[in-house]
Amino acid sequence: MQKYSTFDRQTINATPDRYKKNMKQDIVLRTKGILPVQKLKELVDAGIISGSDDFPIEEDQFQPNSIDLRLGEKAYRVRSSFLPENETVHQKIEKLHQYSFSITKGAVLEPNCVYIIPLLEQLNLPDSHFSTDKPYSSGSSDISARLISNENLTAKANPKSTTGRLDIFTRVITDYSHRFEEIEPGYKGNLYLEVVPKSFPIRVKTGHRLNQLRLRHGMQVLSDEELLRIHGADPLLFNTDGTPLDMDKIKVNNGLFMSVNLQVESNNILGYKAKKHRDLIDLDHVNHYEISDFWEPIYSGNEDHLILEPEAFYIFASRERCRIPKHLAAEMIAYDTGSGELRTHYAGFFDSGFGGEVEDKGARAVLEVRSHDVPFLIEDGQTFCSMRFEPNMETPDFTYGKSIKSNYQGQGLKLGKHFKDPV
Repeated sequence: MQKYSTFDRQTINATPDRYKKNMKQDIVLRTKGILPVQKLKELVDAGIISGSDDFPIEEDQFQPNSIDLRLGEKAYRVRSSFLPENETVHQKIEKLHQYSFSITKGAVLEPNCVYIIPLLEQLNLPDSHFSTDKPYSSGSSDISARLISNENLTAKANPKSTTGRLDIFTRVITDYSHRFEEIEPGYKGNLYLEVVPKSFPIRVKTGHRLNQLRLRHGMQVLSDEELLRIHGADPLLFNTDGTPLDMDKIKVNNGLFMSVNLQVESNNILGYKAKKHRDLIDLDHVNHYEISDFWEPIYSGNEDHLILEPEAFYIFASRERCRIPKHLAAEMIAYDTGSGELRTHYAGFFDSGFGGEVEDKGARAVLEVRSHDVPFLIEDGQTFCSMRFEPNMETPDFTYGKSIKSNYQGQGLKLGKHFKDPV
């Protein structure tokens, strides 16, 4: 039975006519899954996701399965990362902060320094799908919407693709939380972003978007059996020649595994290694920087392996090409080697429509890789990451692609959008 998370039908019938006319359409969540763009817009209209009077939510923040989060007006340099399990983020900042500064007109964040930046967005999630004490309201007297759902509403944040490709380590933090990125039912308050540039100094400004937020109605991760069944009818992974990967070549174990590609045509580039002690990158400057100023290309050779230097940052491409059907959303999870020596993939969300239709033959996933502590050997075809799939609650009104100016559709090995395309 569906529950009314704000007030029941009897209350509706007793509502004076002057309030009824101001009521917005019910927000109905009937099936489990990731909320698509049209539902996210309804949550914004209802005040469940909000900006501020000075910085309202903008139309181009919406992605097929997520909403971009924007940097606020101030940054705090703190001594260390933290989780505020028993207090607010601001209380932790007061204990750890060294100085603060405005970023409204732009400011530089230095490598390997920890910054906390309040975001412009806030959340007002219902405590559960069956219990709240008052309706969401856009004003003192207007009843704005009812949220009708069967499951709890939770949220999950992840860095945007460009953030990972620039080697910027980011995590969303909320008050009284014991986990990064995960936001529990009932959270009401501000969102904060921990930002640690790793390879390059970066210039940020109020409104820049380093992370994105998904909302879930319940939790419905697809099983390995479901993934294999879907791939058989609607291919998810493709060989380098664009043919669907044979079923017996698909590797699954609580997700769909993908591997690294170290085999390209002779003298072609198979990856990039970040240079150290480079000039800053201004996030306002798209298609602006020369690749050679910031990256060392790694060329193919006669060997099918490569030794990674400790703490160096690399960009590679997946061996397989992948696509995300429009009824699904995916998140890339770093593969746990069990040794703790290899970190792969900072950015996580893959929107519906990534890689196009079956006839488009998918797109490679870009892998952001760092070896910790010791040199680490990687080989062509070595398992590097896992794709976890979830259904969308509904098909999004639009999908990833050229129509919304997506930066990485049909990509191969590709650096972030701030660098000029190779000639």
